[in-house]
Amino acid sequence: MLSAARVSFLGHSTVAVKDSGVQLLTDPLLRGRVGHLRRHGAAVAAASWAELDGVLLSHLHHDHFDRRSLQLLSRATRIVVPRGGGALLRPLGFTAVEEVVSGDRVSFGAVSVSVVHAEHAAGRGPRRSHNAQPVGYVIEGERRIYFAGDTDIFDAMTMIGEPSLDLALLPVWGWGPTLGPGHLDPRSAAEALALLTPTVAIPIHWGTLYPFALERLKPGALSDPPQLFKRYASETAAQCEVRILQPGETTEL
Repeated sequence: MLSAARVSFLGHSTVAVKDSGVQLLTDPLLRGRVGHLRRHGAAVAAASWAELDGVLLSHLHHDHFDRRSLQLLSRATRIVVPRGGGALLRPLGFTAVEEVVSGDRVSFGAVSVSVVHAEHAAGRGPRRSHNAQPVGYVIEGERRIYFAGDTDIFDAMTMIGEPSLDLALLPVWGWGPTLGPGHLDPRSAAEALALLTPTVAIPIHWGTLYPFALERLKPGALSDPPQLFKRYASETAAQCEVRILQPGETTEL
């Protein structure tokens, strides 16, 4: 009989996944402010990163690869990052850095993690001085969980959904009132469900970061995306259960 996996949405693309006794953290954004962006919702409790077996970084953009958040972690933490990102991690003092590309596989005890494609812009900073092709991850323990990172929809999502997914963690928005290319919005994320066919989907990458004071002028992006995603998902993938978690909330599979 399968045991439960526990998933906690900590805000933006930061998710704590516990399966088969292994605790992984995705794209840690653990502080209240990033540049001109302010955090909304519950603060991240320090216990969320106290006993990690590993961190999965999807790409190098500042809202996913946040140096100051990473510096809160033990320097012995094992970190998986797209190839090219190690040069940013090692100067921070991390000693267990693994650079990967789509198609690779790494293991954390009883949990296997497959590295998969993501359709998103590479690079970091205005001069793109550091480049690493973004990736997603499929976490396989008692359950099979897809963390998409940042991505647009792509045809090969059907392969990620084989064998079946227990959970898809899908981005449905960004950090501002508009959304640029290379991202899923509520409708395209719902269309992705038709390719992935997961049992459960949790919308992420919405409502946590927002430009200072803009919530008074354009508050919709802080609350509307997951509700729209759930509505569209009922049309494109009625077999999938959509669970909307607020930052800090936990669910079990």
